[in-house]
Amino acid sequence: MKTILLISRCPPYPLHYGDRLIIWHLARELAERGYVIDLLALYDKADDPGQIDEYRRFFRHIELFAEPPRSSLAYLRRLLLPGARFAKTADASFCPPLWRAIASRLGSHRYDLAHVFGAVSVYEHQPLFAHLPSLITPYESYALYLRSALREGQLSARLRLPVARRFEEFMFAPYDRAVVISAADQAMLHELRAELAVELIPNGIELKRFQPPTSPREPNTLLFVGNYAYAPNQDAARYLIERLLPRVRRAIPAARLQLVGSNPPAWLRAMAGQGIEVSGHVPDVAPYLAKASLFVCPLRFGAGMKNKALEALAMGMPVLATPLSVDGIDVVDGQSVALAERETMADRTVELLHDADLRARLGRQGRALVEAKYSWTQVADMYERLYAQICAG
Repeated sequence: MKTILLISRCPPYPLHYGDRLIIWHLARELAERGYVIDLLALYDKADDPGQIDEYRRFFRHIELFAEPPRSSLAYLRRLLLPGARFAKTADASFCPPLWRAIASRLGSHRYDLAHVFGAVSVYEHQPLFAHLPSLITPYESYALYLRSALREGQLSARLRLPVARRFEEFMFAPYDRAVVISAADQAMLHELRAELAVELIPNGIELKRFQPPTSPREPNTLLFVGNYAYAPNQDAARYLIERLLPRVRRAIPAARLQLVGSNPPAWLRAMAGQGIEVSGHVPDVAPYLAKASLFVCPLRFGAGMKNKALEALAMGMPVLATPLSVDGIDVVDGQSVALAERETMADRTVELLHDADLRARLGRQGRALVEAKYSWTQVADMYERLYAQICAG
């Protein structure tokens, strides 16, 4: 049995936030295997403290701390002064209450290792547990995200990219391992610091919850799912509405589009109507994934593994995606997924809507891929092996 101090940039719930989903499922799997886990986490949603009962059973101890704003001066100080990059006192940290809570738990309890989820908001506490085996899971490389955004014309990324690169050069270095969820993120961190020990552990999927439907799918229905507070998802929704759907409708006038997910901005809500549905947040995306004909994922910038694509594959739903949309998922074009760049995506959509046999085959093989490689049990197995390696070392 191992005792883990888990420090996170967010709580493990609700599950429609992808970074929270990983913590929830990993903690559940590890608790079932006899691990004892104490959770110290930041939060940024007003209702987060009221939802602790959703995951209390996975942890021996839970404390949440409101995430304070981080000033530009604090970032600049860490960039220019190497001695300030990792907090040595509570008052020098981004969040003094979290720093003190970590110090208190370490002073009163014995841990076998420390596991940190997140990056800039939590990395700096490593000196507190430098005597322990430790790993950090930043999910993805923010520098990779910004580089892809800049390449696609998002000029706001130009000033932030050098800062992100510099932080990622030093943030993860003291940890025994850094863990990312796609090979592209792993390559980016190695580009920034070649000697960094970076492990690749993908996201998982809850196979019992996401089951292929037994009833027929609705004809000519396209679906995209995302949190629309995230710029790449807004960009994808605009492309689907303004460019893809009109071209598809010239060949298939009955085609319709469903945009499901939280935080749709006003401009997106205003686009609803005439075969375009903007649902906003829904308690469960599975019913939408069970009914639509085709999941279309036209992301052109971003980083990390996309939970939306895993969920669609798990539901036996045919998926048409840009290569970026399935980063980190071991898909094969024409077998488990259909791949296309945006320039040809409308034509591929028409092709797939006309070919029921191809859609059915993609759906079957997509589900088989997820079953073979992306269950949460397999993810927990990988983390458990990594814990053993770090502790043995």
